[in-house]
Amino acid sequence: MSDGYNFEEEEFDTSFNGGTLMRIMGLTLPHWWAVAGFVVAIGCVAFIEAYFNFIGAQIIDEGILAFDGAGNVPRLLELVQRYAFILFFFAALVFAFIYLAGWLSQRVQYDLRKRQFEHLQDLSLNYYTKTPVGWIMSRLTSDTERIAELVSWGLIDTTWAIMNVIAAITFMLQINWQLTLVVVPLLPVLLYMAVWFKSRILTHYRASRKANSKITGNYNEMITGVRIIKALNRQESSLAEFGEISRDMYTSSYRAAWYSALFLPAIQITSSFVVGAIIIFGGVQIQSNNPAFAGLTIGGLSAFIGYITFMMWPIQDLARVYASMQHAIASAERSFSLLDSKADIMDKENAVDVDTIAGDIVFDHVDFYYKEDDPVLEDFSLTIKAGDTIALVGHTGSGKSTIVNMLCRFYEPQRGTITINGMDYTDMTLHSLQSKIGMVLQTPHLFSGTIRENIRYGRLEASDVEVEEAARIAGAHEFIKDFDAGYNEEVGEGGVMLSTGQKQLISLARAVLSQPELFIMDEATSSVDTITEGLIQQGMEHLMDGRTSVIIAHRLSTIKSADRIIVLENGKIIEQGSHRELIAQKGHYHNLYTKQFRQEAEEKYRGEMDVVTSEPATA
Repeated sequence: MSDGYNFEEEEFDTSFNGGTLMRIMGLTLPHWWAVAGFVVAIGCVAFIEAYFNFIGAQIIDEGILAFDGAGNVPRLLELVQRYAFILFFFAALVFAFIYLAGWLSQRVQYDLRKRQFEHLQDLSLNYYTKTPVGWIMSRLTSDTERIAELVSWGLIDTTWAIMNVIAAITFMLQINWQLTLVVVPLLPVLLYMAVWFKSRILTHYRASRKANSKITGNYNEMITGVRIIKALNRQESSLAEFGEISRDMYTSSYRAAWYSALFLPAIQITSSFVVGAIIIFGGVQIQSNNPAFAGLTIGGLSAFIGYITFMMWPIQDLARVYASMQHAIASAERSFSLLDSKADIMDKENAVDVDTIAGDIVFDHVDFYYKEDDPVLEDFSLTIKAGDTIALVGHTGSGKSTIVNMLCRFYEPQRGTITINGMDYTDMTLHSLQSKIGMVLQTPHLFSGTIRENIRYGRLEASDVEVEEAARIAGAHEFIKDFDAGYNEEVGEGGVMLSTGQKQLISLARAVLSQPELFIMDEATSSVDTITEGLIQQGMEHLMDGRTSVIIAHRLSTIKSADRIIVLENGKIIEQGSHRELIAQKGHYHNLYTKQFRQEAEEKYRGEMDVVTSEPATA
């Protein structure tokens, strides 16, 4: 099974992407005050933490070991009081930066998801036919969350680590600059280790994200198609396919986790060697009474070792942040690829809003293809007179849906023009054109909510009276009033609480309420019973009265009253005329109609026979 999207074609540079990181940080610009606030707070926290270690050295040297070990109680109390006072200030700063970081994280998620959702509204239909729902959902959910974590908690950890290193080195220089020079060479070593690990972590995290998108798409496909899977007993093959995709993600995630986990022990081993060297070197120098180390005390040496540990922990944490940053950058590249996607169909710079699209519609020598070597329409010409009802008939792949999609400007001709009332429809704004078109699809879609809300979607400002009147015209009022909640009945996700026929009637009511100038019906009666078909037919007749209508027909009996029937084959018109004229020609339409008429008659006869044979015999 395939979702129609080639994930392998979507590759990103495996090197560190500074441009992407700058775009990520650019998301914080509208909230710069929050970033500045928690960065200042974190800087203060880092220096206060370093100062606590310095006070600890003073407590040992000036309070506990003073006067040859007898101690200096007044000085000890003074230092303890200072420590306690600063501790309260420290707690307030911690609260401030955690609060600001949490607020920033949620705000960035909100802003980014809003931008993505608004951009999705502008993208052309072609984007959705090529991109699976799972891929889009991953960009809006997990990827957005990772980006927000990077610009909030990731920035906090990074700032805290850098400030801690600076603060530690500052106080270490005050204690003894010679010992500090022993520690400083450690920093380039750690930097080299980070550079070595970063490319491997980034590569495998990106592969993991790609596999995650596949899994999300596979989940969506399997869940929506669960009835088909069970009906065809394809559980084993579906499980095997899912297992293969899962293995790819496991392999990539495992390798990324392996390198991330290996980085921390490497830091710890390196820092342990440095701590050992400082203890030995510093202790020997104190015992030897070296003048260069005359100011180095036991408390100072203890504080110095504390600063090394104090500096190593942030660097270890920075390694975790760095791994998360690679993950976030990979997620950002996917999210930004969505935002950077260009709509195939856009308004021209000089496009104008039109007040009406009532008028003749002309397809003038139109060519259209989804693939260049496989044309769907070629040199296609058709004129639809204002107010006429046109029916499109033909086998699957003959071009019926393509004509309708082009008429709605979901797609545009590669060659030729489509004019409405004498005006090239590409000179009209998309909104002014599409807002005047009403459509009922073969597979109706309802949104989660009530029946009333779904009908009102056709015209949001409509009153309850207008909603109910539209339902009466469409033939939906009778079954709606039988629900316990009436028009306030919940339809469920996608309308699962209703039958196909009920959903179709509500879709028709929605179209009636929108009062379109151009009405399109795409095989709306192909999957409903004859009673519902009659109700839909009545609603259609009311809706088509006085307005241009285009019908894609499956049941030919529903289009006998059309002004003109267009018979298509391989994107070309092979017959056209009224029902009576085409039957008289005894051509392609005649054959289709008589064959379908016979099939429907046989099905009706078999149904009546089944009823008769199921009745109990009487004496």
